[in-house]
Amino acid sequence: MNKKLTSYIGSNTTTKDKNRNSIIFAMSTKKMTKEHEKVALVTGSSSGIGFETSLLLAKNGFHTFASVRNPEKAKAIMDVSDKGELPIQVVELDVNSDKSVNAAINKIKDEANRIDVVVNNAGYSLIGALEDLSMDEIKEQFETNLFGTIRVIKAVLPIMREQQAGTIVNVSSMAGRVGFPLFPAYSSTKFALEGVSESLRLETDPLGIKIVLIEPGTIKSNFASNAIVGKKATEPSSPYASSIETLLKSTTRFINQGTPAEEVAKVILNAVTIDDPELRYLVGNDAIQMIEARKAMPDQEFGTLVKQHLLSQ
Repeated sequence: MNKKLTSYIGSNTTTKDKNRNSIIFAMSTKKMTKEHEKVALVTGSSSGIGFETSLLLAKNGFHTFASVRNPEKAKAIMDVSDKGELPIQVVELDVNSDKSVNAAINKIKDEANRIDVVVNNAGYSLIGALEDLSMDEIKEQFETNLFGTIRVIKAVLPIMREQQAGTIVNVSSMAGRVGFPLFPAYSSTKFALEGVSESLRLETDPLGIKIVLIEPGTIKSNFASNAIVGKKATEPSSPYASSIETLLKSTTRFINQGTPAEEVAKVILNAVTIDDPELRYLVGNDAIQMIEARKAMPDQEFGTLVKQHLLSQ
């Protein structure tokens, strides 16, 4: 591989980057929020970034409502909540459902009387070349990653507007600033999320509501194992089958070299506890280096870099 290209992309080794209808479970050991205690909601808290962010916020004085779509697949966060050692309550919330989102937000508001921080983390990755992905698959990707986030935002904005304070953190990706082959649906949802967040920040700044984008690179989590491969993507007849095969074989290597989810949680904690957070925070060496390369290189040369980085064994 061209040394000039590979010099931009290093290992994703960790560095300190600067940058349970909605039901509250375990009601018998229901933890009431204290007056003046900060209240946070984290979506997609069953594992990975959402799990670690819920833990870290709770350890730092936030009464944290950790939302999950399916409680049966959320044993880790349920165990933490049931132990009662941290101010964490698990709430069932499906970002794809207006009814579920509104019920969860209303439940939190009724119990805690406020919502200071929302971390929109729920999402998944759809893998496959655009030609191979069905329109239904693409729509489902947008429904969760983009419209699900917007649905939560619209439900919490009136509360934060009444408070004249609040921080909304949208977990994007470096794929929200760089298009990657075989991730056109995922990347486009993140590009759109970036645009929504930029516009929203300008709308809500006069209201005392802060908007933050978190842009992680590859993260050590089960995000990859939760990814969905398009139905036609792995068919031998697909003209992109060999590229998909190469990508899937490389997944373990990428994840093993990824940044721990705890590091993303630290960046989120910092962003929601300072007076004037930035709009964007890159997390992970790979994310930082990829964006630096994008700025420095012509489109064609950068495209070669991306293909070699992602599709070479």
